[in-house]
Amino acid sequence: MKNVFDILEERGYIEQLTHPKEIKELFGKECVPFYIGIDPTADSLHVGHFVSLMVASHMQKCGHKPIILIGGATAAIGDPSGKTDMRKMLSREQLDSNIEGIKKQIEKFVNFEGDNGAIIVNNANWLSDLKFIDFVREIGSLFSVNKMLAAECYKARLETGLTFFEMSYMLMQSYDFWYLYNNYGCKLEIGGNDQWSNIIGGVELIRKIGKDDSFGLTFKLLTTKEGKKMGKTEKGALWLDPQKTSPYEFYQYWRNVEDESIETILKMLTFLPMEKINELVALKDEKINEAKKIAAFEITKLVHGEEEAKKAEEASNALFAGQGSLDNMPTTKLDSVNISILDAIVNVGIAPSKGQARTLINQGGITLNNEKVTDVNYQLSQSNFKNGYAILKKGKKVFHKLEVNN
Repeated sequence: MKNVFDILEERGYIEQLTHPKEIKELFGKECVPFYIGIDPTADSLHVGHFVSLMVASHMQKCGHKPIILIGGATAAIGDPSGKTDMRKMLSREQLDSNIEGIKKQIEKFVNFEGDNGAIIVNNANWLSDLKFIDFVREIGSLFSVNKMLAAECYKARLETGLTFFEMSYMLMQSYDFWYLYNNYGCKLEIGGNDQWSNIIGGVELIRKIGKDDSFGLTFKLLTTKEGKKMGKTEKGALWLDPQKTSPYEFYQYWRNVEDESIETILKMLTFLPMEKINELVALKDEKINEAKKIAAFEITKLVHGEEEAKKAEEASNALFAGQGSLDNMPTTKLDSVNISILDAIVNVGIAPSKGQARTLINQGGITLNNEKVTDVNYQLSQSNFKNGYAILKKGKKVFHKLEVNN
């Protein structure tokens, strides 16, 4: 079987490694139990978690054992990495509800059967009962505050204010690795590159306690050519839950990615063989759209299933190529045809406020049934719904169907 290190490297996942040579050798010798941490701060995963689950899937297919750690305890604190403000604290009831929603999505990426079947653990089961004095004496004494404050995950917060509550996050995550090492034989923690400082904390904790076979690996974050994280839409995060982000919206996001990102998403978010990916990224000019269509279909199929991916593809073709059905595109039911264009734009989520809706119209960014809207006081009427619906469009890529309740 191929060494998963080579697969991850070939597909461009790997960003940083604590012990490159040892990790590659480890992957080639035995089944490696490894863990990924997910804090249940929402009832759904989003695109930011997607790469983690793809890496876990590749590793499991090469014989290694995934441990999915749900941070029922650490989510109550909140990871300060990449944050400018302290995260809103969630109640135990909210956290428990979020955990249930997340578990269903994880099952689409990893298998829970067989010798290397994945397991899900919740760190609330061991962190919630820790005694403070014992914890800071046995674990906290092994961490240098000076070194912690130099870490990227804390440096950005020093100017705005970093609480001791948040500083304890690294200690908790490091203890998670130590607990999984002792109880499940876990030797590797993986995560996005923004988790590097926390992962190093866990690796070093285990080694300070006297073991020499703990390792850490981070993978690249999905970013645009400007360096911004992928997965942001007009409505916020790109969720994996179809109730939060419809399969059509999900498909359209990937269908419309910038040309420079197509190679990255094909490698990191699909299981297409590298030979096929190399063929697709070699396409130039208008032909690159074929690669985008394939990427959008494959990614949507992974998250929402083949049937939903086909529906989303059909709706997209109906809009852009005049082929297929509009039944699966985002639709809003109106109580009356007599609604202002500003209210219509806000109601469907194309703009968050009437002020921004006015700006879009004044900039020529809104069309209704392929007619550019120029009047911010325009009032819709029955004449706009000749086929039983109207199509509201922002720019070239955002479409929404309006229907009227009977």
